Amino acid sequence: MSRRKLIGGLLLALYLLAPLSFAEGFFHRKKGPPSATEDYFQKLGIEKPEKRIVAPDFTLEDLSGKPWRLKELRGKVVFLNFWATWCIPCRQEMPTMEKLHREFKGHGLEVVAINFRESRKEVRNFFDELGLTFTALLDKDGKVSEEYGAWSIPLSYFINRNGEFAGKVAGYRKWDSADAQAFFKWLLNEKT
Repeated sequence: MSRRKLIGGLLLALYLLAPLSFAEGFFHRKKGPPSATEDYFQKLGIEKPEKRIVAPDFTLEDLSGKPWRLKELRGKVVFLNFWATWCIPCRQEMPTMEKLHREFKGHGLEVVAINFRESRKEVRNFFDELGLTFTALLDKDGKVSEEYGAWSIPLSYFINRNGEFAGKVAGYRKWDSADAQAFFKWLLNEKT
């Protein structure tokens, strides 16, 4: 009888432990490679929002004095960059933004650079010097920059076709790189 109990106990133990050995495989699986989307964000150091949030609307003037409203850009992907002429990383980044603008403007990308508290003349001279053709907006009182948390520049936000934040990055990036181009192609083709 004790031999029967011993065998029964062993069988019961095996029966109870078997699911644990299979379950361990599910918990300790190797992670596959990141998805292409995650890879773009990681390679470029872009912070991805946890949930979809609509970008706050604003109205600012461009270099010709024409008012621009963010809400009017719905249906386009917006690369929103906060910068200043005295900012060295901004100066380095702007030519790569121009290349990106020229490549993707016909595909629904709108590059918009919001200048922090400088005069129209300073910004126009800067754009002329670097041969920049994308949109420059003047944040004369700094309120839009403050609302968007532009405490350090350059700071860029990426807004999808529905007007929602798709990402944010602080600091200089080479926006004409292959990784950046792949990110914008993905963003332009994203189903929102």
